[in-house]
Amino acid sequence: MKFVKKIFSAALLGLAIFTAAPQAEAAGPFRFGIKAGVAINDLKFNEDAFNANNRTGFTGGLTAQFVVPLTGIGCDISAMYTHRSNRISVNSTDANGTSASSMNVNRDYLEIPVNFRWEINIIGINKIVAPFITTGPDFSFLMSKQNVNDAWKEKKFDLAWNFGFGLQFVQKVQIAASYGLGLTKSASGDASLYGTGIDSKNRFWTVTAAYLF
Repeated sequence: MKFVKKIFSAALLGLAIFTAAPQAEAAGPFRFGIKAGVAINDLKFNEDAFNANNRTGFTGGLTAQFVVPLTGIGCDISAMYTHRSNRISVNSTDANGTSASSMNVNRDYLEIPVNFRWEINIIGINKIVAPFITTGPDFSFLMSKQNVNDAWKEKKFDLAWNFGFGLQFVQKVQIAASYGLGLTKSASGDASLYGTGIDSKNRFWTVTAAYLF
């Protein structure tokens, strides 16, 4: 039931984004579609005692795109439900020696990437296949619980900057990969448990396929 609520929330935001789609389409080259893919997340810590193993998550939602004719320059915005997963290992030293423990950290986000894009038109084949590059901010809002095992607190908001590239086929299908560089702290550890304050930032690869109508 919780999963359904998260999808429903993401869909509502997506519908708000696309409400003006018919008017925008009449005024210029505006398109919208659906997008889905995989997300590979990595957490970077400020302490050597912590490390995280990458886990593959998933993402899916709606996307809108506008590109100025002839120039290939434009922008896109998406509303995505994104699930990220990591296994966190903690190494600690006490009177009995060094010990290690681990826990799974799963997080669900409403993710809104806003990209500037450049479609590279290659004369003769651009209607069949065309490469493009993207970059822009990525706004993520936590939809799952903040406190993990009473030891790990997730931030409600996370900001990253994306760098991406991809290929567009027959002006309908887009395959893309992007790297997200976390700019804000995404989570923190309890200093009373670990002996020091622990902060982390998200680093993630996202590979998606989109179909534009």
